Amino acid sequence: MSHLSQYLAQNQFCVLIEYLTSSQKIFSVPNQLAGFPVCMTLADRVHSDTDLSPLDAAALYPKDIEKVLHFAGKGRDIADFERFLLDAKNSKQHNLLLLTGDKLKNHHFGDDQQPRTRYLESVNAVIAAKQHGNFYIGVAFNPFKYVEAEQDAQYFKLCKKLKAGADFIITQLGYDIVALQQVKNFLTEQAATQKILACVMPLTLARANFMLKHQVAGIVITPHMLQVLQDEKAAGLTEQVYARCALQILLCKHLGFAGVHLSACHQTEEQTRLQHYIEEYKALDFAACLSLWNHLWQVQTGQEFYPKLVQYSRPVSSKQILKYQHLSFMHDAFFASKMAKSFGHFIFKSSFWDKTTTSQALLKSEFVSKHRIVGCESCGQCRLGKTLYICPETCPKGLANGPCGGTTLDRCEFGDRECIHSVKARLAKAVQQTEILKTELIPTVPFEIRGSSSWKNWFRDEADWG
Repeated sequence: MSHLSQYLAQNQFCVLIEYLTSSQKIFSVPNQLAGFPVCMTLADRVHSDTDLSPLDAAALYPKDIEKVLHFAGKGRDIADFERFLLDAKNSKQHNLLLLTGDKLKNHHFGDDQQPRTRYLESVNAVIAAKQHGNFYIGVAFNPFKYVEAEQDAQYFKLCKKLKAGADFIITQLGYDIVALQQVKNFLTEQAATQKILACVMPLTLARANFMLKHQVAGIVITPHMLQVLQDEKAAGLTEQVYARCALQILLCKHLGFAGVHLSACHQTEEQTRLQHYIEEYKALDFAACLSLWNHLWQVQTGQEFYPKLVQYSRPVSSKQILKYQHLSFMHDAFFASKMAKSFGHFIFKSSFWDKTTTSQALLKSEFVSKHRIVGCESCGQCRLGKTLYICPETCPKGLANGPCGGTTLDRCEFGDRECIHSVKARLAKAVQQTEILKTELIPTVPFEIRGSSSWKNWFRDEADWG
């Protein structure tokens, strides 16, 4: 039985304290913080790609401590996740936070020496975990996006995560209260039953500088915020850090959040200082908390948490729309129509296509016909009809269901391209196909079919014809 699920079902505001697993040091985990029940969360591959697994770290702590295990899909496939689920179930761990994850420190784009690094999407992980049953499943969401297409793409994918069966949501770390209020309003408008928690952190100058230096994916630290922290540091006002964090926690409680995910506050001394300010401000109403929050952050315009807007993206062109319409017509005519399905099944059921020579010739023909147009990489399970003919293989992480949380102003986390999911979101609006980006749950490509012809696989797999 998950205590976390009980807290959220009973509308009992709770605090999830995050502990990194980069060392095997054991920390003291409190039962409560300022009267709010506490669960520990164990992060996955945050410090390095070889951190101790959350499952192994959980075994170091007493069983009566409620735990939430993170699972990041970076560098993993569905088979890795299936093994994790069995191990978690055997260890009687019920609470999971399923993430696609930021880029691996040792990411490979693929060459003769190293295969391409792939990432298991959180949407697919949720579906698999639901099929196993007995798990209470959380997902991440980044509401701190300030370009229309980038924001749309995040919300489209959130809809997919909820449809897949997520039980609760945790936001990315961020300090824009308006953005947090917007996602809470969105869930209310959608009549979503899932509870949402906000990720918060006592933001010191050192932590802000670290995140800027290392370009931590998806986190917005503006020049204004940095200047406030620098001025406080110079004036010796170290307690402001914990006062602000306490206020953000209480603001989230007033907004109707179910709790918070507290990062970088695993030391007892830090927790004691934070608890002091939560208790000091607990009696304040929302307006009073917000006023004090704005004072401490020196908010004047309301846009102090907004990044400087840089135009990386381009509006949808008539050429893009024409390409979409052409490929959509071709797909319907040659793959989706009843005649095409019947004819294709008749042709490809023959074992002739399993011979090495003909199989390679077919694969080469498919690659040549599609690579220059859409960037095909012979995944063996073409999903173009579900992704507006923008190939998910052109995403460095290979994400088909939507973006990760690491984009910045439409720019991919890898920094070398525009996020394909922003392109897709703009195109979807232009051709009135946004619904497909909210509802179409795209399966994971099995590792064993990569490098085979999707044409042959499409016509042989009658189960996907519905």
